[in-house]
Amino acid sequence: MDQFSAHLDRGWELVQKGDTRGAAASARRALEVDPNSPEAHNLLGFVAALEGEGSEAIEAYQQAIALDETYLEAMLNAAEVFISPLGDFDQAIKMCDQALEFAEVDEEVIDALLLKFDALLGKGEKEEARAILARVPDGPYENPAHLFLVGRALYEMGQVEKAKPLVEDAADKDPRHPEAHYYAGLVRDELGDEKGATVAFLKARELDLAHGVPPWSPSREQWEKAAAEAFSQLNPLLHKCVAGADVFISDVPGVELVAEGVDPRALVVLDGLDIDSPMDLSGSRRPVRASRVFLYALNIARQAGQLSSIESEILEALEREISGVFLGIEPSDKASKELN
Repeated sequence: MDQFSAHLDRGWELVQKGDTRGAAASARRALEVDPNSPEAHNLLGFVAALEGEGSEAIEAYQQAIALDETYLEAMLNAAEVFISPLGDFDQAIKMCDQALEFAEVDEEVIDALLLKFDALLGKGEKEEARAILARVPDGPYENPAHLFLVGRALYEMGQVEKAKPLVEDAADKDPRHPEAHYYAGLVRDELGDEKGATVAFLKARELDLAHGVPPWSPSREQWEKAAAEAFSQLNPLLHKCVAGADVFISDVPGVELVAEGVDPRALVVLDGLDIDSPMDLSGSRRPVRASRVFLYALNIARQAGQLSSIESEILEALEREISGVFLGIEPSDKASKELN
């Protein structure tokens, strides 16, 4: 094996071990041997994405594509970063369309179409996403990743019965795949299998904990600072519902909460609810204050995708949860919009 290939192979080996610094160093050594290597730039982009540096990852991927305009892997990797954490769905769609021009086999077509599906769904263009999903080649899918991704897409389109065998087969074939177990839980819950859903959700929780927080995740002190800043930005009407509450930061909801029906990937849970409000027309009373707020760092970090988005993710999660619990509305509702 030549020196360049040795550095590149070592880099990907270190990625698999979670050593992003070592992987980046290997990629740079490979570039010292061959400064015009698209593969080394692609590896640098992949490492940057793992470290939550979305813009830096895109720069590396674009450099790889500039060196090889047919480099499908870099295009797909860039599309994934444009979707999350950057949320630039239009650029993701352009990248997917570019990839589709060079895709030659079903596996490549499936990857590009499903990323385009995610981008369209992110834009809220549900019918366009449905049309893209219809273009995905039919199975059977040998790749467990495709089993899951197609199953997830079907679930997102409301085709729960069709999604069920795919996500469950993906979980069976790759027992260490937290996403597959999580969606198996969602599917079972939709179909009324409460016990089966809990089993799948607990497995997803276990695997999420095993994977841990991403390497770029804030320190404990930074988490507390971000949380305090998010609370300070809450609208006064929402803030009074959690004023003086004790704030606890944990990785994920506890086993007992998941067993009781809490989503293992919840970002925020409000507890210690005081009910002093008058009875409404339905004969029930809505709580007016929470004395405890739980923030789940691993779930928030996954959703944020990068360090710079942590604070805004906490704020949005708080707004959603407080609005739902205390006002009975979602932030997208007119009444919630009027709070701001």
